[in-house]
Amino acid sequence: MMQVRIVDVTADASFRLIPPCADPGFDHRTCDYWEDADRGSKAARASWLEAAPAPPPAGPAADNPFAPPRSEPDFNPFARTDRSSGPAFNPFADDDDEPADNPFAPTPRARAGVGEGGPRKLGLLGRGLAVFGSYAKVLLVDDVAVAYAQFGPLSAYPRAQRLRDLYPQLPEAPLPAVITCIATTAEARGQGHAAALVRDVCDDLARRGFAAVEAYPERGTRPDATSAATPEFWATAGFHIAVDDERFPVVRRELG
Repeated sequence: MMQVRIVDVTADASFRLIPPCADPGFDHRTCDYWEDADRGSKAARASWLEAAPAPPPAGPAADNPFAPPRSEPDFNPFARTDRSSGPAFNPFADDDDEPADNPFAPTPRARAGVGEGGPRKLGLLGRGLAVFGSYAKVLLVDDVAVAYAQFGPLSAYPRAQRLRDLYPQLPEAPLPAVITCIATTAEARGQGHAAALVRDVCDDLARRGFAAVEAYPERGTRPDATSAATPEFWATAGFHIAVDDERFPVVRRELG
């Protein structure tokens, strides 16, 4: 019996699971088509799969004729003294004053993120982790990745916002979440994996508090050339056509 599981893309290990596009000229792992409304591309760019280069070290600041020489550190009356492990020196406190721990203050939690220096696309997918959660999921069958979906709040995808602005008949509130990409590998098509992944994404978005989700498919293009499938696919996933444009229709599904 085959084992199906769905993984959120939240780190380098899960990012590496994203399956290849059916058309080798495209690549989900380097696509910024939806994130950049002006220059975004779906193209495969091998250099983007490597870690981003570290920025060059900053050069020395220009000399300030009114500042002390660089060999002499600036005096800071509030800087730590020889008590390097203790609190900063406070010239207005008594010798016996020590900061008291507050047992009722919550411990600061580290903000979720994907870290720095990874592939550029991973950075795009991880930019909302601390507030929204994951922006992508991968469906695996027997540990082989066969389907991919990208989604998120409308604000994360300027091209979707621009397309939506063309249709004033769409409701302005509440703003929907969007599914920008849904794709299945060529070998795994016709087995319902994309539909299963869309159901999981919709359930997840409903738990996150969204009232509706939209997608922006294309008509009259090759199946391998579109990242947003066709209106007919979305109809089978419970969406209705909200804007019946002959080239760029809008499909929508109410959640909850």
